Amino acid sequence: MYSADAIQSRLRKSPFVPLRIVTSSGQTYDVGHPELVLVGRRFLIIGTASNDNPTQFETASRVALMHVVDLQDMPKAPASGSNGNAASSNVG
Repeated sequence: MYSADAIQSRLRKSPFVPLRIVTSSGQTYDVGHPELVLVGRRFLIIGTASNDNPTQFETASRVALMHVVDLQDMPKAPASGSNGNAASSNVG
């Protein structure tokens, strides 16, 4: 279980690193912007980013802090123009 202070600290980290909030039921919430999470004493309100503006939410979920079991850094997307594979060197 994470405290409200620990989650707030993670959201305020500069520069912000997108994160995945994992709950005890296995449900995950991807957070691409710190303003999408409202931290309360016992609950989080987690917004699902709008397609038009990723800093605004379309819908929101209420999650009890006692069910938050992990905060994971989101995997970085491959660089633009990359297929995600490491370059190989063919020396012959």
